[in-house]
Amino acid sequence: MRIPTPLLTTLGIAACALQTGCAIITVEPLWELTKAAAVVANSAVALSPPSASNTLYNLRAPLNSVCIEYNPQTQVPDLVPALQAELQKHGIDSKVYDTAPAARLCNVWLEYTAYFDWGRPPFTGDFRPYVTSVQLALRSKEGELISSSQFQLDPYLSRGQWTSTRTKVSPVVTALVTGYQD
Repeated sequence: MRIPTPLLTTLGIAACALQTGCAIITVEPLWELTKAAAVVANSAVALSPPSASNTLYNLRAPLNSVCIEYNPQTQVPDLVPALQAELQKHGIDSKVYDTAPAARLCNVWLEYTAYFDWGRPPFTGDFRPYVTSVQLALRSKEGELISSSQFQLDPYLSRGQWTSTRTKVSPVVTALVTGYQD
């Protein structure tokens, strides 16, 4: 006796459905794909380049050198080297002074503040610090504000959250010395 194909198919599906862990159609792969797409999109935003904001620019002559007033309250270890590298990229030499009075004897001096937080980068399980904001200001020997700019991490999208400190500082230094924000 030959069993009809539709009946065999129906019996196969019924037998499979009675088995634990057996599924013909499941939404789990679609859900996992949706979660993976969300992680990739979030990672792209977190790794996208940041931009400068709130720039004030009154620089009248090109800068050749600047003195950096070291800020011991800012606990971001790679901030000063990032500032110096970005200033050098614009052809500006810099020196770091431990005390404010020494730095303020220069014709132009830079003061900065930065804040950081802790979190887990995408695709890793380790906690790491990341810079959440940077404020830079150029001042004259007399203390007059010449230029200022800042980076602030977007509280909603966290754009640029996991980029390097130098990547975060770069548009701020560019805005500080040229007046142009990206």
